[in-house]
Amino acid sequence: MAAAGDGSRRKTACVTGGNGYIASALVKMLLEKGYAVKTTVRNPDDMEKNSHLKDLQALGPLEVFRADLQEEGSFDDAVAGCDYVFLVAAPVNLKTENPEKDMVEPAVGGTLNVMRSCVRAGTVKRVVLTSSVASVSARPLLQGDGHVLDEESWSDVDFLRAKATGHWAYPVSKVLLEKAASAFAQESGISLVTVCPVVVVGAAPAVKVHTSVPDVLSPLSGDEAKIRILQQIETVSGSISLVHVDDLCRAEVFLAEKEAPAAGRYICCSLSTTAGVLTSFLSVKYPQYKDRTDRFSGSPEKPRVRMSSAKLVAEGFEYKYKTLDEIYDDDVVEYGRALGILPY
Repeated sequence: MAAAGDGSRRKTACVTGGNGYIASALVKMLLEKGYAVKTTVRNPDDMEKNSHLKDLQALGPLEVFRADLQEEGSFDDAVAGCDYVFLVAAPVNLKTENPEKDMVEPAVGGTLNVMRSCVRAGTVKRVVLTSSVASVSARPLLQGDGHVLDEESWSDVDFLRAKATGHWAYPVSKVLLEKAASAFAQESGISLVTVCPVVVVGAAPAVKVHTSVPDVLSPLSGDEAKIRILQQIETVSGSISLVHVDDLCRAEVFLAEKEAPAAGRYICCSLSTTAGVLTSFLSVKYPQYKDRTDRFSGSPEKPRVRMSSAKLVAEGFEYKYKTLDEIYDDDVVEYGRALGILPY
């Protein structure tokens, strides 16, 4: 086992899906905290997707392993010897004609595949599963205002399957993989916590990614398709709820390292707002981009539904980025430029 600079044993963590947006930020943070990190990708030779991992190796011991969620046992080497395992990789196939077969089943099966590797490793103290607030908020439209959703809330799988509109299989997959992981952890004695982040904002090492960043920068980019997605998020969920990627990664490490038993689900949300308020804020903060406040003129002034992160805060976690001004720091615009979303 690698030693830290002070001669003590260096803690080791595995992060699945290291070429993804959240996972790449988590790998970076763990390396900066002195961890030895193992990460998995489906094709380590694909430098277009993985070049940032080579750059991150300058920060500390980082090993890249080939693994596939659909290949039983392919995570064994990456998980072996790890103290903590962060399950971030998940199949997202939104354009399939058979969502149950191509997204829901692989999501559940892939999660259990990695957890079986954790059992075989015999060293894993805690597994941190990254789910999504999609497992919390997808339900028949809540009437009226002032609703607060917490970890007791689950998306309505029967409603979603019966309606079968939009990307219904995504929240279904999150609910079912969470419940399957929880049942497996109880049966096998694994310490499991699940994090349900809201819409994530902020810069990350990976630049070849499909994330929510284009959606939350659409008031600046003017991308009509992404603007419609932002409007749809507000319509369906009742708010635009945000968290900075650094806070999300800090929350995941906090829950992994927590001495007292951490258990169950944790919503990770620092702010709930509306598309109209967000767009007005961005037009003032970044006047170099075209003012698109008129596109959100029908947006309410206050969110109808808020996502509560009270459980996480009550256990001692403190958010660094609490306001729109803090969440949309200048790094976000630079990242948007790096992704090709915003012009230089």
